[in-house]
Amino acid sequence: MSEWDFDTVVIGCGMVGMAIAAAVAARGQAVLALEAGSRPGEETSARNSEVVHAGLYYPTGTLKHRFCVTGRRMLYDFMDRTGVDYRKCGKLIVATSDAEEEQLGRIHALGTANGVEGLEMIPAAEVARREPVLSAQAALLSHETGVFDSHSVLQRQLAVLEAHEGLMALRSPVASVEREGGGFRVHTGGDDPTTISTRRLVNAAGLWAPGVAHRIEGMPPEAVPDQWLAKGCYFRLSGRSPFSHLIYPVPVDGGLGVHATLDLGGATRFGPDVEWLPPGTTPDRIDYRVDPARAPVFEEAIRRYWPDLPDGRLEPDYSGVRPKLRGPGEGFFDFDLQDVETHGLSGLVNLFGMESPGLTSALALGEAVAAAVCEQQPLPRAEPAEATG
Repeated sequence: MSEWDFDTVVIGCGMVGMAIAAAVAARGQAVLALEAGSRPGEETSARNSEVVHAGLYYPTGTLKHRFCVTGRRMLYDFMDRTGVDYRKCGKLIVATSDAEEEQLGRIHALGTANGVEGLEMIPAAEVARREPVLSAQAALLSHETGVFDSHSVLQRQLAVLEAHEGLMALRSPVASVEREGGGFRVHTGGDDPTTISTRRLVNAAGLWAPGVAHRIEGMPPEAVPDQWLAKGCYFRLSGRSPFSHLIYPVPVDGGLGVHATLDLGGATRFGPDVEWLPPGTTPDRIDYRVDPARAPVFEEAIRRYWPDLPDGRLEPDYSGVRPKLRGPGEGFFDFDLQDVETHGLSGLVNLFGMESPGLTSALALGEAVAAAVCEQQPLPRAEPAEATG
C-alpha cells in the first residue's frame, strides 16, 4: 500500500484544474481534485464569453500563444469526439479609423506568425456584405474562432477523471499545506474538514491561486506574483441579433474591448468592459453585480461599430473577473507556470494568471502539467520573439 492517500491533488476545478486532473488520472495516477465551491467551474470558467480563441493577439513564442493555438485544436477535437455543442462562427475584428486599420494589420501579421489558420483581411464592402449593420473601413476575419458550451466540456472532463477512478471533492477549500516526507499534507476546511497526503500538488485555484500558494509551507513569498483583479461586465441585447459573426473592436488596455458574442442559441451579448478593482481586493470580496448605469458606456463603445444600435436594447447580464499579473497600463503578461526551478519545492506546480485565453488553452495546459508531474518533463517556458505585445 502506498504511503500516500493520492499520487496527485489538484486544487481548483475550473476548466484548467479539471483538465489537469483528467490528464493526470488518464496516466494511471490516483488523483483528487479539490474545489472550494459547491460546483466545478463557478467563477472564471463560468463568467466569460465562452469563445474559442484562435491565438491572434499574443506575442509569438509566449505561453499564451502556444497553449492557445494548441489548446484550440485540442478543444475542437475533444468536442467532436464527445458530442459537445459548438459553433465555429468566425470573428470579425473591425477597424473604424486609419489608426485602427494599421493596428489590424499588425494583428494579422502576428496571427500569421503564430501559425493561426484561416485569417483573412477584408475591405469595407465585404464587411458590409457579411454584416450589413456594421460601420467599418476594414476587418480581420478569423475563421477558426467560435463559441462553445464550456459547462459541457467541464462535465466531459469530469467524466474522464471519474472513468480513471479519480475523485472530486466539493466545498473543500484548502486551509493549509505542510511539507511531509517529500510530499504534502493538505488540510481542508468547509463542511467536512479533513487532511490528505499526496506525493504531488497542483495549485490551479484561479483567482485564489496566490492565496493558496501563501498557505503552502516552504513556498517562498517572493515567488508568489502580485495579482490585480479586472472586472468585466456583460449586457445582453434584447430581441433578434443582427450579427452572424462575433464582432470585436481592436484591443484596449486590459482586454479585447466591448465585443459582441453569440451564444449557441444565437442571442447576442456585449462585453466585457474593464473595471480595475481596488488593489488588495480578495476574491471573496468581489461584487459580481452589474450596474445598469454602465449601459451608456457600453452603448457608446458599441456604436463605434454599430451606429444604429437602438436605444434601450441593452439589459444587464453578468460579470466576471480576470486574474491579472500586471496592473493598468503595464502591458502584456504571460501565464506563470511554476515548478521546482522557480520555488524550490519538488512535486509542486503553481499556475498563476490564468485569464484569457485560459479557457481555450485548458486541455493543452492539462497535458503539459500532467507530463510534468507524472513523467518529470519540464514545464514549457516562454520563448518570446518580443517581450511585450
